[in-house]
Amino acid sequence: MSTLKVTTVGNSVGVVLPRELLARLRISKGDLLYVTETPRGVELSPYRPDFARQMDVAEAIMRDNRDVLKKLAE
Repeated sequence: MSTLKVTTVGNSVGVVLPRELLARLRISKGDLLYVTETPRGVELSPYRPDFARQMDVAEAIMRDNRDVLKKLAE
């Protein structure tokens, strides 16, 4: 595990990702990252438009069928 320092970036704050981490994630300047809250903390992952579309569809289905899914979970 490595640590990242929070720093000022213009009028905002941000973190600088080390070159090694950028290489492992296969990302570069201008790429998008997903930020996901997990039980263990925050997870960063490369943005994937196909996955984003799938998640949008899944969220809509879960929202529209909330009662059915709740019954199935019992």
